[in-house]
Amino acid sequence: MYFKDKLDNGIQVVMERIPYVNSVSIGVLVNAGITNEDRYINGVSHFIEHMLFKGTTNRTAMDIAGSIDDIGGQMNAFTSTEYTCFYIKVLDKHLPRAIELLSDMFNNSLFDVESIEKEKGVIYEEIKMYQDSPEDIVYDLLSELMFENTPLALPILGSFDTISNLNRNSILKYFYENYIPENIVISIVGNFDSKETLKVLNNYFKNGSTYFNSSLKYNDIPDFRQKLSSKQKDIEQLNFCVGMEGVKRDSEDLYPILVMNNIFGGSMSSRLFQRIREEKGLVYSIYSHATSFQNIGAFTIYAGLSVDQIINVAKLINEDIKNLKVDLITKDELRKSKEQIKGNYILGMESTFSRMLDMGRSALLLGKTLTPEEVLKKIDDVKIEDIERIVHKIFDKSKYNIAYVGDITNQQRLDNNLKEIFFS
Repeated sequence: MYFKDKLDNGIQVVMERIPYVNSVSIGVLVNAGITNEDRYINGVSHFIEHMLFKGTTNRTAMDIAGSIDDIGGQMNAFTSTEYTCFYIKVLDKHLPRAIELLSDMFNNSLFDVESIEKEKGVIYEEIKMYQDSPEDIVYDLLSELMFENTPLALPILGSFDTISNLNRNSILKYFYENYIPENIVISIVGNFDSKETLKVLNNYFKNGSTYFNSSLKYNDIPDFRQKLSSKQKDIEQLNFCVGMEGVKRDSEDLYPILVMNNIFGGSMSSRLFQRIREEKGLVYSIYSHATSFQNIGAFTIYAGLSVDQIINVAKLINEDIKNLKVDLITKDELRKSKEQIKGNYILGMESTFSRMLDMGRSALLLGKTLTPEEVLKKIDDVKIEDIERIVHKIFDKSKYNIAYVGDITNQQRLDNNLKEIFFS
């Protein structure tokens, strides 16, 4: 059963009680990600995620970690493009402890200078780790192209320069501007009493009303046009991406693009995977996926392959796009894709964590919570005409962006060949 409510200070709460489980997953989701940043404070959302674990007026960093470890629970956090999530999963009897700990982290974190400087070193190492991952590099490169001159082009971790320039004042300013009740959703799924839980939440999160809002908003609607970029890196494989404009989060085309993607490149039975990997044996990894944000979206094709196969694979990808635009999909493909997506969704919802995150993210970013039944109906309602509309909208070569990372001997020639295949 679903419950929606608000705390006395305005924080939205969404809950689902599942009486037959023995655990509870609680997440505090904050509308704070790179879409709230600019190039001067890039990485601050992720930095604050780290700092909330570094000590409060009541607990040391070790105490925070031990509070949940000692009762056999799980605790972590992550920062995405548009939000940050702090979550705990515990046995149902320990939910009050989880709530108290999260409120302590939100209301009483110290942000002391010594911890800030120490954590910069941790973030530097995290950035280095990503720089050793060619797949992450090519996606960052593609984002810089597609979302040029908007916060969406920025890396979630920030850069060495932006992290180095952060100080206690700039971090606290961002924290107090964004960690406010209207930007927060608390999502809880599992075995608990909703009325009692609301009382506990109101008791511990009451201090949130002291936060203030910022009127500063950043433009996140990019101008999609043909662009190509690459990075030379001494690695064995070439990491290759083609990106194009997708659909925004609340678009009527959201579910059609998911169904289309599943057929085109989003699964092991997809056209891209079966033809280019299984039939031709030209790649190890190839897939496509859709990403949706508040005001824009992206559709991306990725391949990891040998440098000497890039032209062959690029031609095959372009052929598959043309075939999709001309012949669309069959009724059998449509039926199978919808069943596969529904099956994956239902299996995912068997986890209290997945349900908590799905429900909280929907409330935070969409302003509403869709029930599983509503989601399944939206998938079922996708028709061939919807696929036709989305295919011709997405695969517009005037908006293609290409990025690749690898050890290239003749970069100019490769660039010209790729432009001829995809841009002309």
